[in-house]
Amino acid sequence: MHAATADRPVADQTPFAMARQAIIDGKLSVFGYEMLDRSGAAGESRDAEFLLYVLSLADSAAAADHRPLFMRCSLETLATGHLDLVDAARVVLEIALPPAIDAAGIAAAAVALHTARKRGFRLSFDHRVLAPAWRSWLLNASFIRFDMALLPPGVVEATVKEARRHPAARLIACNIETAEQHKAAVDAGVKMFQGNWFARPVLVRNQTMRPGQATVLQLIHLVRTDADTGEIEAVLKRDPALSFNLLRFINSSGFGLSCEVSSFRHAVMIMGLKNLFRWAALLIATSRDGGATAVGHTAVVRGRLMELLAAELLTPEECDHAFVVGIFSLLEAMTGMPLERVLEGISLPEPVLQALLQRKGTLAPFLELTEACEDMNHEAFARAANALQLSGRQVNTAHLEALAWASHLLRD
Repeated sequence: MHAATADRPVADQTPFAMARQAIIDGKLSVFGYEMLDRSGAAGESRDAEFLLYVLSLADSAAAADHRPLFMRCSLETLATGHLDLVDAARVVLEIALPPAIDAAGIAAAAVALHTARKRGFRLSFDHRVLAPAWRSWLLNASFIRFDMALLPPGVVEATVKEARRHPAARLIACNIETAEQHKAAVDAGVKMFQGNWFARPVLVRNQTMRPGQATVLQLIHLVRTDADTGEIEAVLKRDPALSFNLLRFINSSGFGLSCEVSSFRHAVMIMGLKNLFRWAALLIATSRDGGATAVGHTAVVRGRLMELLAAELLTPEECDHAFVVGIFSLLEAMTGMPLERVLEGISLPEPVLQALLQRKGTLAPFLELTEACEDMNHEAFARAANALQLSGRQVNTAHLEALAWASHLLRD
């Protein structure tokens, strides 16, 4: 790490520790993200402040993204005018139902909810909104959430059946952490999901590398070992889609080239093989048979986030290595094979191997922090951020930039 950062104070004035969870559609693509304050503090004003904080960071980071951000919002916040300057298309407001039923209060709140809908906001409620008392609220619902970890199977089936009577509202099964929970939700008829089950590896005995994955790993090995350009081109010609995606990545705004690259040989002439390493790594997350779209998308976000965090402390070459570690951290989930086996025969830098296989070395703390951004473990997040002496604002800004960068690059 750069010596200049060794004495940096870890005091941080940022009041929020941001976490995200993906909202996945029926095609296993990332539909949007729920943005959460993992610090655990609660309250109506806290929710409003967090919502505005995230959106202000997104604006300052130029994090334009077509995926909506699901964020908690109280009825009081709707009435304050805090959302007057918010782009309604970017946000889904998660409205909590009061603990007690008050007919007069429900009717009054329904007016505010309808006004928010007319402004373009999409509203999300938990499954209790299906009860008759909340009918006026249900008419404004774009999404209905229910918790797979709390509701027994019979209640889940009844909830889905009732929700189907209101086709304008899409049902989201939340807290899905296992493949079994996901299958149960699918079998019940749910088509939107929230949870990290898709990123958890399901290792299959005697699983072999899929053809597209094997080709990408061969390409990475050739690039890393400075192989002859003609040999690399021969590999790319066997998979035209692979070649197309590689050139698309190279020509994206993330590379910052002033001219369009028309061939792999052209790319080598401009940048050299070593500079193509990170872009070849992207292909493992986006190859046609490289696993579910959500896994690949998450891998790309991890890669970019690790790179941005490392840019505060490490050299440009180490930042490239951090990018690869982030993407390769989900190789088991993408391939269904043990990581050691996937990496056999691939020439990778020692710091990359150390971080992936041993969770040690210079890059390991960045991987720990990147993974901590995906759950609500506040202690793990604080420990990882403090170990790198990065402020909450630095991490939060990099987090949103990584989400936007991945969305722009993948255009899915």
